[in-house]
Amino acid sequence: MPTKSTVKKAKRDLSAGKRPSTAAGEFVREEMDHVRKGKHGARSSKQAIAIGLSKARRAGVPLKAPARGRALARTRREATLAYETGQGRRKPRAPSAQRKRATTRALKRESPTTASRRALTAQNRSAKSRRNRASRANARKRAAGMKGMRRPSASAKRSSSSRKGNRR
Repeated sequence: MPTKSTVKKAKRDLSAGKRPSTAAGEFVREEMDHVRKGKHGARSSKQAIAIGLSKARRAGVPLKAPARGRALARTRREATLAYETGQGRRKPRAPSAQRKRATTRALKRESPTTASRRALTAQNRSAKSRRNRASRANARKRAAGMKGMRRPSASAKRSSSSRKGNRR
């Protein structure tokens, strides 16, 4: 179960007009904290991210399932079911006690190092390499549009004035 504060932050992101993936990031962050603190482990960083995204979908974040060819059919089906549950189209069902125990035990056996800075950097790098240049450029533009025009901070002003070309 995600914490109330995580759900609140995600809802705030959505009401601010941010993308569902941004709101889902709150759940992924919470999952990484669980792995780091030893609540459970994960086989890989990718698995920890997937758990966070699933929780986000079930909590009502309108994050669609991955497209065909981007993930296994089973993964896509599970993501679709989680999405429908979160959108109120499907009744939420808890897994049987036996299944819950089995998954918890399996995750507890896994390593907490999958949420380390080094592991996440490697995951980020491999995810980035799967995207083309145009896709990354569009994401940057969207991010800049969300932030809007900001004045440079005091330290930015100081550093720009101290650069060789700007000296008088």
